[in-house]
Order: sequence, then C-alpha cells, then structure tokens
Amino acid sequence: MIVSVHFADVGLRAARDVLRSRPRPGSLPGLRHAQTALTGDIAAGLPRLRPGRAALIASWEDDDALDRFLADHPLARHFAPGRHVRLEPLGVRGAWSGMALAIAPDARPADDDEQVAVLTLGETRLRRLGPFLRANSLASGRAAADPAMTASVALARPPRFVGTFSLWSSLRAMTAYAYGDRRPEHRDTVAAHRARPFHHEAAFARFRPYAVAGTFGGHPSSGAAASA
Repeated sequence: MIVSVHFADVGLRAARDVLRSRPRPGSLPGLRHAQTALTGDIAAGLPRLRPGRAALIASWEDDDALDRFLADHPLARHFAPGRHVRLEPLGVRGAWSGMALAIAPDARPADDDEQVAVLTLGETRLRRLGPFLRANSLASGRAAADPAMTASVALARPPRFVGTFSLWSSLRAMTAYAYGDRRPEHRDTVAAHRARPFHHEAAFARFRPYAVAGTFGGHPSSGAAASA
C-alpha cells in the first residue's frame, strides 16, 4: 500500500465542498481510506489557520490506483493546482482504525541520514481538547523552530480530527526531536497522553517520501521527494 497527501489553496467556498466530498473505501478502485481537512501552520500556541487551504490524506493499494484518481475524479481537480506527496509506510506507533497502515515485508528501513515524512493523526476527546492544545503548544513551537523540519502543515476537521504532516531532513533529526533528552517537549506530550489520553485513538506514522508533484505556495516541484 501507499499513502498520498495533497494540499491546495482552493478558496473558502471550494474548501466546504472538499470537506463534504471525502470519498469512501469501495467508491474508488484501490482506495483504502480518505480524509479531507482544513490546514494551518504549526506554531507555538494554537495553529495559525489558512482559510481556503485544504488537504486530502488517502491510502491506496498502489500507485496505479492513485493515478486513476488523479486522472478523472472531481475531488482531484480541486487539488490539481497544488502539490501531492507519495509516501511509503515505514512504521507506526498507535493505531488508526480508518487507515490501517500495512508495512511491506520487503520495506527497506530508513537510513539515519535519509529524509522522512511523519503523519500524526488524532480523534480528539472533546473534553480533553483544552489540555491537548496546552500540552501540544510547547512541542509544536519546538518543531516549528527546528531547522531539520523542512515543511509542515497542521490538519483539522472539526469537531474531532486533528493531525500534522511534516517533512524532516533526516531520520536522525526527527528522532532527536521526538525522543531526545535535549528536546523533551514532544516526549512530555506523549507521556501526558499515555497518562490520560487526549484522543479516542491516535497514531504517529513514519514514511519514506518517494515522489512529489505540483506547486504549493508558489514553489514548483516534480520528481524526487528531496525537492519538496
């Protein structure tokens, strides 16, 4: 299986249409899961929302299934002016029932110096939303200030879905942020979630970005994911 993440500035009216147009598994050949969301900037405190900017996260049987979606699906046309990244699953902590990530038996582990992508996914307990935002603020601020995080987007689909997508210059740098003693903010947030969960379910998934296409924020890109 593969995962694709799509971003585009679609406008306020189209953003509402995108949120309503989430395709269901079985409605498209090869689609396993899809989630549409609004986006913002990862930062200390609350994420800075980007009105009119939308995202699609989807998992597919293979690249052919994604190619068919991009070629002729109405939702794909909303994202055509933006950018999409193709991802090979490498590992997951936690679980996300809507998108069970299958790691290929022959998947090559990421090298320490290899670029990696990370998806965090959460279905928030509404009573724990305030504590989650407070606990997550320091970790988000640290991530936003980390030069090894080369791109990032906050994701939300009210009232419960929250997530992030980020690209890191290396597995080593991402691991140092997430689990290192010198940067405990993310580790402390994880510990607080384990002690009293913020979410009904949550997952932290790591990927190898292997292709990127399109433009986003005025920056063209195609070919290898290193150019993202």
